[in-house]
Amino acid sequence: MWIGVISVLPELFAGLTTSGVVARGIAEGRLHLEFVNPRDFARDKYQSVDDRPFGGGAGMVMQAEPLAAAVSAAQRQAPGRAPVVLLSPQGRVFDQTTAQAGAGLDSLIFVCGRYEGVDERFIQRYVDEQWSIGDFVVSGGELPAMTVIDAIARQIPGVLGNSRSIIDESHLDGTLEYPQYTRPENTVDLPVPAVLLSGDHGRIQRYRRREALRRTFERRPEMLTCRVFSAEDRKLLVDCFENEASNAKKQNY
Repeated sequence: MWIGVISVLPELFAGLTTSGVVARGIAEGRLHLEFVNPRDFARDKYQSVDDRPFGGGAGMVMQAEPLAAAVSAAQRQAPGRAPVVLLSPQGRVFDQTTAQAGAGLDSLIFVCGRYEGVDERFIQRYVDEQWSIGDFVVSGGELPAMTVIDAIARQIPGVLGNSRSIIDESHLDGTLEYPQYTRPENTVDLPVPAVLLSGDHGRIQRYRRREALRRTFERRPEMLTCRVFSAEDRKLLVDCFENEASNAKKQNY
């Protein structure tokens, strides 16, 4: 997969491209990242890419022309037609489904905004989608872009060392992941749940599914809204509710 990144601070991506999953994908030739700096297309000697907003207001706004030239340069290098995505708090929230869909594309271009925003005319003419990583504001689009690229890279076949990791990840089936334990069997005064030591793979699978459902209900109940549950999942959820009610009753005595 080919990914272009439009950023005035491409050096921020050094860690992403030299360590971890993304770096592995690059080293194995499964992922290619190309960085284009809008400053290279600025028209003045100061390489300015921002100016004061019309109508007044605090801060500066990224100019349309340097961004447009940078996107055009990236599109000339991309294999095929690369959708342009602006990382923006005004975009739709990026999720696992979007990561999977993104990994199915041959190419993508991410635009990292800075300052108070981006000239709306650039967005109207060049941007296909806007993605957000949450309802909060950071200093620019670089950190969101890194998060999105990492999430997409994990979905590219062969990038992860163990393909099973994708199957068991949180959010893949609309639930959070079950709790994980490793050796030793007793640590920080707490034991591993006995079921995980039983060797009974059926019991272990049911335990993990029940814990995934329980965690999702407790921490992100909105993820379970409007879901159609299997008969087994309904039974496991009932078990969770009954255990919670039993524990609450014991605490009241």
